[in-house]
This record gives sequence, C-alpha cells and structure tokens, in this order.
Amino acid sequence: MDTDTGTDAGTDTGAGERAAARRMWHLLEPVHAVVYYAPEAYEEAAALGYGTAERWPAYFAWRAAPLGAAGAEETTAAFHSFSPDMVARYVPESWRIAAPDAVLAARTRAVTRTYAALLGPGADTPGVAEAATLARRVAGAAVPAGPLSAANAALPWPGEPAAALWQAATVIREHRGDGHLRALREAGLDPVESLVSFAAIGAAPPEVFASRGWIPTAWEAARSRLAARGLVDAAGAATGAGRELRAQVERRTDELAAEPWRVLSDDEREHLAKALEPFWVAAIGSGLLPGVNTLGIGKV
Repeated sequence: MDTDTGTDAGTDTGAGERAAARRMWHLLEPVHAVVYYAPEAYEEAAALGYGTAERWPAYFAWRAAPLGAAGAEETTAAFHSFSPDMVARYVPESWRIAAPDAVLAARTRAVTRTYAALLGPGADTPGVAEAATLARRVAGAAVPAGPLSAANAALPWPGEPAAALWQAATVIREHRGDGHLRALREAGLDPVESLVSFAAIGAAPPEVFASRGWIPTAWEAARSRLAARGLVDAAGAATGAGRELRAQVERRTDELAAEPWRVLSDDEREHLAKALEPFWVAAIGSGLLPGVNTLGIGKV
C-alpha cells in the first residue's frame, strides 16, 4: 500500500501536517471521551431508563444516536471494532428505551453538566467560546468520511460554548475514526484482526481489548490468520512486517485526519491547543478516564 503521497526526493513534506493532526487528536480525545465516564452522564442516562451498572447501555445510546434508530448491523459497521454479538445486546434495544432525539438532548445536557462540574465557572468564559469557534471551523471543513462523522456533522449546534466545543471535538474525532477504518480496510484487516494486530504492537494488553466483546476463539482465529500472513509470531507479538503494516495504518490515519486542520493557520492551531489545555487537564485530572485504553494513545 503506497501511502507516501507527501514525499519528494526522500523528504516527507506531509509529516508536519500529520504530526499536527495527531497532536490535536491527543488533546481533543479526552475532551470527547470523558463524557462516557462522567457521573452526570450516568444520571442523564438513568433518567432516560438506561441501566448504569455498566457503561455500555449508555455508551451505545450516546454514540449511536446521531445515526437515528440504527439497527445492530448498521451500528456494528459504523463502530467497527465491537463484536456483532455485543452490539446486538444493546442495539436496537437502545431505541426501545428512548428515541434517538431524546438521547441526543440528554447527551447535550450530560456534556454541559459534566464540564460545569469539571471546570466550574471556567466552563463559560470567552476562552471556551473562542476554542469552540476554532474547533467548529475544523469540524466544518471535515468532509464526512463515513456514517459517524456525517451524522454528527449534521446535528444542530448547541448554544453553550462547552457543549459546542464537545460537539466539534466529536465531529473531528469521528472523522478521524472513519478515516482510520478506511486505513484498516486498505491494510486488509477485518475488525477483530485490527484489534489483535494493535495489541501485538503493544498498544494495550489483549485483556483491555476484551471490552469489545470478541470471544476467545474469535481472537485466536484472527491471530492465526495474521500469523499466516507473517504479521504476528507464535507468541502473538508483531513481526517486523506486522509493525510496518500498523505503522502504515497510523500514517494513513493521520494523513486523512490532517485534511480539515488545514483550515486553520499554524498560529490558530497553537491558539486552539492553548485554549484546550484547561479541558484536557480537567478531563485527565478527573480520574474518570482509564489509564490504558483501546486507542493506544501514548503508545503509538
């Protein structure tokens, strides 16, 4: 797979843009993800009728609601890494509990309440409004790459600055995620192979990826398929070829994710990064986010 579209005489002229896109992803991902773990979000989910003994009923509802009353097959394809059996446990049951429009309204309330709790008065300042404006410009430049980015981009914008920033972060991260799925398909990796190959390079221990619902026999079958391609060894660790393939996937993901960031100047990107610091610090410092995650942030 040739992903080296930004090279000239051995110099990769696109490396800076890819690095900038990855840096902004690292800053924006906690802004987005903390809501899935926040007590305020659990309270809003419980008020709708979702079980909160585990996070998955609310997670599938919050994340899939922009798709409308999507069925299990459509949701599985959009989410990619979850086993079809796991998705089927929660979808379409999610829409029998609450309609997608009601879920989206509750999601916005959950975001607003979460950041009010994390930031206090800092959640409603000119700096937050400015960050939301810059992030919205990037989100507006993100040509939908798949169903999740398209569905989130089509939603109306909330009036509260913190909620608008969260929605922009969500459009941007789902755009990146849809591009990542494209990169995985180009690399010939199916959903479970994507996880096995990611674990093989040390992105996270295999037990962390068990949260995606694949049974052990499916995991082992995927490992065997990767071994037959020379991508993992007998112990399940990535070979040189396996590491190179995953590096190509990450490079391609960053390349696709970089496109909407071109709408901002270098100075504007730096300004946004600075404005995001309180959100990032509050999200990380909350202790709500897991220290090891399936995204491999900080590992790849």
